[in-house]
Amino acid sequence: MGPVRTPPQTTGWGRLQAVAVSGSAAEGLMLAALPLLAVSVTTDPREVSLVNVVGQAPWLLFSLFAGVLIDRLKRTTVLAWAYAVQVVAALALAVAGSAGWLGLPVLLVVAFAVTSAQVLGDGASGALVPELVPPERLTAANARLQVIDRGVVQFVVPPLTGFLIAAAAGAPAWLAAVTALTALLLARGIPSTAIVRERKHPLHDIADGLKHLVRMPLLRSITFNVALGSFAASAGNAMFVLYATQVLHVGSVGYGLLLACMAVGWIGSSFFVQKVVARLGYSWSMRLAQASSVLADLLLAVVPPWPPLVGAVLIFLTSTVLVWNVCSQSSRQRFTPPELLGRVLTSHRALAWGLTPLGALTGGLVAAHWNLRGVWVMSAAVMTVSAVYVWFSLSPAAFRKAEAEAAGPG
Repeated sequence: MGPVRTPPQTTGWGRLQAVAVSGSAAEGLMLAALPLLAVSVTTDPREVSLVNVVGQAPWLLFSLFAGVLIDRLKRTTVLAWAYAVQVVAALALAVAGSAGWLGLPVLLVVAFAVTSAQVLGDGASGALVPELVPPERLTAANARLQVIDRGVVQFVVPPLTGFLIAAAAGAPAWLAAVTALTALLLARGIPSTAIVRERKHPLHDIADGLKHLVRMPLLRSITFNVALGSFAASAGNAMFVLYATQVLHVGSVGYGLLLACMAVGWIGSSFFVQKVVARLGYSWSMRLAQASSVLADLLLAVVPPWPPLVGAVLIFLTSTVLVWNVCSQSSRQRFTPPELLGRVLTSHRALAWGLTPLGALTGGLVAAHWNLRGVWVMSAAVMTVSAVYVWFSLSPAAFRKAEAEAAGPG
């Protein structure tokens, strides 16, 4: 009997998870460091929010064209490009921090580059999942990647970032450069093929992805709701570093620990998200997750400034967000043909996350002209509108209709 060979699909899925660990470590270090470095340069809420505004702009500017690349080229090639950009951005921040050249312009450029890498990397990895796992494992696979991206890695990374910045401003970025380079090297070994054989003008390719997303009522409704949620979440995220330092009065390490509380929610819910979706179905899982997000935003607006209590609310918030995200991503993968998947995933990001720069800017304006807690009052109001829309648009009947359309005639 010859040696037992590992199926290429199994090998690729394991390697993609390793890429996710290394790549998320790099992103986590950079995304946790940038707000802390920003408040070391300025405490003006409008200027701090500008880092988020510029940092989120690539989702709107590049997502549609990224989808064309993801469908035309080997998806592992696009993934490797993403981490190459991440390496360059990390090295630039590391040198600036170590040499004492930090300023708002440097942080804006680095934030833009980090998110540009995310646009490519998240789209490519999301399109790779159906290539590497069978359809019945999509929910579990997406939950695993969500936990790696937001949970396991960021449970360690945000507190570590606080300690590293306390030691040296450039330290987190040096480590991020190493982990991004590791992800780049690992990504090159994942098997993948270019999906689109017949190539049209890039604008026609983009239009095909957008048409599928917009014409299908279920996917269109999900995208609209994610747009509202992204706007609200971006406002809170942009101001959270000020909320932590000025309302909760914690330093860089305490800020990192609060971010780690978010990871606890991701990790905790990962143990039951598949069972919840299997028992309740996609519709009720998404309805309850959205309603829970409204409650969490209201709690952040009114709870006393006690860090452990705020940490508990963050755990609750992210545990419900994971349920929504897994259902949302799996729905796009289930109801989209493979040759359109890259463009549909990135079209969703462009439309749904395109409001994040406006959300970050709005958060800064609300905090400057009202107060920091007012940001979460505004966020809860937006999420309430979204929750009502979810209740009617993402019904069990809507999912049954999408499944029938995906199955085709006969």
